Amino acid sequence: MKKQVELVQGTLDMLILKAVSLGGLHGYGVLLRLQQLTGGRLQIQQGSLYPALYRLEHQGLIASEWGESDNNRKAKFYTLTAAGRKHLKAEEESWNRFSLVVASVLGAVPEGS
Repeated sequence: MKKQVELVQGTLDMLILKAVSLGGLHGYGVLLRLQQLTGGRLQIQQGSLYPALYRLEHQGLIASEWGESDNNRKAKFYTLTAAGRKHLKAEEESWNRFSLVVASVLGAVPEGS
């Protein structure tokens, strides 16, 4: 059984941008793609997802267009904008730097060991 992980505050937007960068998706599709990419170890609630999608669209990082989902329902499909691609790249670089710093701290051993 895979252990679920908690979402670090501030990372949801970056994960949504990454999911959308892999191809346009409707809101629920973003949720499914993130579950797929994390092997089900990350559960995002719809109550967190949709406000984040709205926020990212309002910031101009994603764009939306109404279309029809696989089950023939009206749905908003999201795509990454040029500004979103630039923002995602900066966020990925920042996250990678941060995770290297945290890893180096966690890898520290007591003196004399």
